[in-house]
Amino acid sequence: MAISTSSLFSAKRPPLSTNVNTSSNMACPKDSSDSLSSSSHDPTADFSGDVNTNNNLPSQETLKRVENFPILDQDGRSIPFKNLYTGPNVARRVLVIFIRHFYCGNCQEYIRSLTSSITPSSLLSLPTPTFIAIVGCGSPSLISMYQSATSCPFPIYADPTKKLYSELGMLRTLNLGARPEYQRKELLSIMVTGFVQSMKMMKSGQTLKGGDMYQVGGEFMFEPVDDASPISTPESEDMEKMLSGENGRGQSGMLECGPVEEKRVTWCHRMRNTRDHAEIPELREVLGLDGEGVPGKSKKRWTKALVERKGTGLSGRSVDGVANANGIANESFRRKVMELDESSRGSGSDKENGGR
Repeated sequence: MAISTSSLFSAKRPPLSTNVNTSSNMACPKDSSDSLSSSSHDPTADFSGDVNTNNNLPSQETLKRVENFPILDQDGRSIPFKNLYTGPNVARRVLVIFIRHFYCGNCQEYIRSLTSSITPSSLLSLPTPTFIAIVGCGSPSLISMYQSATSCPFPIYADPTKKLYSELGMLRTLNLGARPEYQRKELLSIMVTGFVQSMKMMKSGQTLKGGDMYQVGGEFMFEPVDDASPISTPESEDMEKMLSGENGRGQSGMLECGPVEEKRVTWCHRMRNTRDHAEIPELREVLGLDGEGVPGKSKKRWTKALVERKGTGLSGRSVDGVANANGIANESFRRKVMELDESSRGSGSDKENGGR
């Protein structure tokens, strides 16, 4: 069954942690099969308490290794992962959000809260045009359902093999954790909705294709290595072309974007439980948007979301308010990014989950 209410309710709920970096001695996720079934089980992921991960920035070696990993669009077409964040028709700054399985009501709540506070037009109007892409771990055949359920205006892709999740250090757990601000509906309502969604897909055979229900995700901000490089930013028609996948195919059969600009991850956050996405005020700060976003009804949780920061790193836009329309960052930002990269290299592991 796509949703296991007994498993989710039985998980303990520790206090929300404000710890950004944890020990590098972390549990390594089991390399599970490519099955799309959300009922797949890994005993190493079945425990109480937050998963022992960290927010070390992926090294350039790691990004080079994963850039051509295939992901799928809603039509099942394969494209290289790098097409999400680099290329002539892609915004120069891209926040890639990895969600859980496509029936996860908590992640659906996250996307709804995000899109109520962050719009494509607000991102593309920044001095350095910015965008968001979303990746789930289920079948691409469920992307249309997910977009409809969340009214998400951003492109959604699928990584049913979960290879990107593994290489970028995202682990597996069923622990709920504390209730985040972005969860604005009651848990029972969320779980019933997810269950109903999966049942509606039974006739089409999609009920068990939501993805691994143990898999958790995270958020990664991709920005140019060289901010002064003369790469053109996308016009509206180019963006539509990019989102529709009309950029041609390479020899591997995957859709290609053409010449690419090297990017690096300047900020990231990995989930430590099933509802541990970075809160909306933090995302707006990282993206470089003014204001705090649209709050929910709980003043207590909103106040916590305003002050709590889960991720590690910084983005060019968020620290350099004087960056011009060409996205040229100052030298202090360049030095800081170099320091963060050296720190990441010094962790002794390209896979930020503490080892292969």
